[in-house]
Amino acid sequence: MNRSVDITDRKELRSLLLSLDAGTSPIWGKMKARQMVEHLVDQVQWTNGKKITTCDRPAEEAYQAKQIMIYTNTEIPKNIFLEELPENYLYASIEAAVDQLMLELADFDAYFKEPGIVSIHAGFGPMNYQEWVMWHNKHFTHHLKQFKLL
Repeated sequence: MNRSVDITDRKELRSLLLSLDAGTSPIWGKMKARQMVEHLVDQVQWTNGKKITTCDRPAEEAYQAKQIMIYTNTEIPKNIFLEELPENYLYASIEAAVDQLMLELADFDAYFKEPGIVSIHAGFGPMNYQEWVMWHNKHFTHHLKQFKLL
């Protein structure tokens, strides 16, 4: 399926995520369904001013990685493993995690209301709102495909 998600269409995004059953097994990877939603919450918090990171790549290398991953149709590789999965859940249910994700996305929109604001991606360096929307679209699509929601 070549369909992708648009994170600015919160109604569709919410509907897709709420259709996820806690017992759904991923097509690839080790994440459980609820871990995936909580992972998306965490990732959006890095882009809405609540968590701050740095980019330790040289500026030119980060720029080139951003050009490839943001501005092309290059997909995020399956089974990429960048961090340990948490042992405990932060939210009482998938529904509660989806609710929190919607709040974090609203905060993401609000954070970028001020002109010129950027947020740092650990691998791509500074990114503006539109670049983050493109990245979130790609990242969310990756995980929604992982759980057969797209």
